[in-house]
Amino acid sequence: MQRASKFPRLKGKKLAEVGMASADNKMLEKYKKAVTTAASVAASLMLARTLINDLVPYELRDLLFSRLDGLRSRLYSEQTIVIDQAEGHASNLVFDAARTYLSSRMNRSMRRLRVLKLDEHETMAVSMAPDEEMVDVFDGVEFRWRMLCHEVDRSSNSNYYYSSATKSQSSFEISFHQKHKDLAFDSYLPFVLERAKSIKDQERKLQLHMNEGCSWCPIDLRHPSTFDTLAIDQELKSTIMADLERFMNRREYYRRIGKAWKRGYLLYGPPGTGKSSLVAAMANHLKFDIYDLELAEVYGNTTLRQLLVGMSNRSILVVEDIDCAIDLQKRDDAAGSNENPDQEKITLSGLLNFIDGLWSTSGEERIIVLTTNYKDRLDPALLRPGRMDMHIHMSYCGTHAFRVLAENYHAVKEHRLFAEIEGLIGEVEVTPAEVAEELMRSDDADVALQGLLQLLIRKQDH
Repeated sequence: MQRASKFPRLKGKKLAEVGMASADNKMLEKYKKAVTTAASVAASLMLARTLINDLVPYELRDLLFSRLDGLRSRLYSEQTIVIDQAEGHASNLVFDAARTYLSSRMNRSMRRLRVLKLDEHETMAVSMAPDEEMVDVFDGVEFRWRMLCHEVDRSSNSNYYYSSATKSQSSFEISFHQKHKDLAFDSYLPFVLERAKSIKDQERKLQLHMNEGCSWCPIDLRHPSTFDTLAIDQELKSTIMADLERFMNRREYYRRIGKAWKRGYLLYGPPGTGKSSLVAAMANHLKFDIYDLELAEVYGNTTLRQLLVGMSNRSILVVEDIDCAIDLQKRDDAAGSNENPDQEKITLSGLLNFIDGLWSTSGEERIIVLTTNYKDRLDPALLRPGRMDMHIHMSYCGTHAFRVLAENYHAVKEHRLFAEIEGLIGEVEVTPAEVAEELMRSDDADVALQGLLQLLIRKQDH
């Protein structure tokens, strides 16, 4: 009886197991159908996006795309990272890195590509067009990139001057399954930043930035000046290069002493002595961008601070002919000035704070260069160490500068006229620009040097 009573219980257990397996199969079938449906809907959404992009007016696209993206995100449990081009007036370094990285990953089979070529000697730069998408695979995970472009309305801000009421702003979106969030932040984005840095180091093109309102407008810097071709005294040249190298190697030193990692240079001397060429040589030597600040175009201290925040690291800020660029209000005069009180003006205090105050700590590896033909016209507050750390006198042409120019323009290191020319250069005041102009008058070295000799004789007679 006992043996018979156990058998039905075993049979019931097996039946229960069979029932559970059947339920599991049904759940699996439902899951497969759900996945198939989701994939079908996702494919439909992509098709709908393509049709919308081709047929729907531009004004309605953003609304429809946002709705489609929201539905697609819910189906896939997507996580999206937004990388804006700028935050306020400061550039977003992650956006710049993403743009560089994606340019190296462009697939020419993509439907829409953006092509740019600014110089006949350069290769075409291919990048992602607005509203285009691409998929990048990292560590076996797909990351879908999309570029967006929209207009930012600035007309409501009455405190600052703008050259236009709107400004174009771009951003990237990275979409992926939310279970890969840690991979995205801990590995993928650092990989993008590191890869972009490597690409920039290999293909770095220096830029010259000009200020417009409270923002900077860049163009490629193609100035050929180097320290090898710079026509200044050899000892001065060596001193400047050594000072730059010491500055570049002192990151930890500046942190330890609690100072911003920057250095100021005052270039002074007669016109035509090579001040601008020296700035270009410094930029080419250090691989720094140049920010050419036109003070006459700056509408007040607030805009000045915004421009400073908008500068990148590893850059040279240049204010040329600062003694006549703008009529700076002195600190004592600024408070009591009643002329047009509604219009903010640049003050000496604002400029000093720009150079070495709290706002000057907004970046690293920065060089500030002021140039002037008349050092004695500058306020002493501008000249003290900590603001202008090194004063460089750009003097008239000497014998070494002459020989550099002769080799630059005619590839000659010795000539029968050198002794007589060098004797006169030591007696008269002639700028490197004047010497260069005479050497350029003829492709024949004998004719050009003879013309330079006559110029020096005329100067001696006067």
